[in-house]
Amino acid sequence: MNRKCYLIAMAAGHGSRMGTELPKQFLPLGGRAVLHTTIRKFVEAVPDISVVTVLPQGGEYADWWRRYCVENNFNCPQMIVSGGITRFHSVKAALSKIPDGAVVAIQDGVRPLLTVEFIRSMFSRFDESDCRALIPVLPVVDTLKMLRKDNDGRLVQSSGPEPDRSVLFGAQTPQIFRSEDIRAAYGQAYDVSFTDDASVASRYGIPLAFCEGERLNFKLTTPEDLILAEAVMKLGKESYSSFPLLKVVFS
Repeated sequence: MNRKCYLIAMAAGHGSRMGTELPKQFLPLGGRAVLHTTIRKFVEAVPDISVVTVLPQGGEYADWWRRYCVENNFNCPQMIVSGGITRFHSVKAALSKIPDGAVVAIQDGVRPLLTVEFIRSMFSRFDESDCRALIPVLPVVDTLKMLRKDNDGRLVQSSGPEPDRSVLFGAQTPQIFRSEDIRAAYGQAYDVSFTDDASVASRYGIPLAFCEGERLNFKLTTPEDLILAEAVMKLGKESYSSFPLLKVVFS
């Protein structure tokens, strides 16, 4: 690949639905912090990748992460960025640290079960197809219902046709872009409809290409998700190959 590869590891949330005092990206999973596992996959897939890690506002989280990396010999060079008031603002802050002419993968820090092979295949496809944005998706498998809450907060059926499941797909991360394109897209004013990086890029007019995602590349949101991820790892679905240790650099 002619362009330098960057990873933006999004870990700026507090994860209130997980119900833990420690943000979910720092919780242990298979003997490592969730964020550690996520970043490690990218470093193994692309050894010379540059990492920008976006952490929650407040210096205590950056201090916690620095201390964790040292104590656990996670010798990965990283640039630490403080998150903003929304995910949009957090990504925008991270993109300001990445030069033009690069390829940037934006990954949820709490999607630790993606495989190294999947990451490599996405970067390879992005390079070979000369696309400007590559988004992993999976077809929706559940039957969908149109519902709304009534005045008592109960779910009731909403009027209108049922959604056509055959044309609906769920987007995952990493979402990969040309750095100059996605930075320009994030120059737009914030809109509540910006639910992921692809929606920001699409609004700006960047054409999107899609590829099939991985079923186990789910986002850890609830305690049940963490239990499922632990079970997957214990069943041997995850493998962690060694990669050369790198000098710890924070800036």
